[in-house]
Amino acid sequence: MTDRLHTFARKLRKSSTDAEQLLWSALRNRRLNGLKFRRQHLIGHYIVDFYCSEKQLIIEVDGDYHLFTDEQDAQRQQWLESQGYRLIRFWNEDVLQDLEAVVKNIEIVVEDDIDINR
Repeated sequence: MTDRLHTFARKLRKSSTDAEQLLWSALRNRRLNGLKFRRQHLIGHYIVDFYCSEKQLIIEVDGDYHLFTDEQDAQRQQWLESQGYRLIRFWNEDVLQDLEAVVKNIEIVVEDDIDINR
């Protein structure tokens, strides 16, 4: 199972959405506050879009598909948070239309170590 997930994560990295590629350009090579982010990273049985181990922070970039997966997304988020991860979500359109605001929101979360779900 894990090998298949690793293979699938590799495929996802090669076929990122435009929004994921744009956000990755702002996160890669420690561009955001010197923090290392990984993309399409495996955590448990889930593949998350972006992950920063130093801050236990997961960033998800959601497209229209997620309009129909509320229950699955909620279960996934609940499990990830129960494992001590913090999760922040952005819509594809938000990333594409205002990357600067998205990056600023991420900076606020990592600088203040706030719990974005409370």
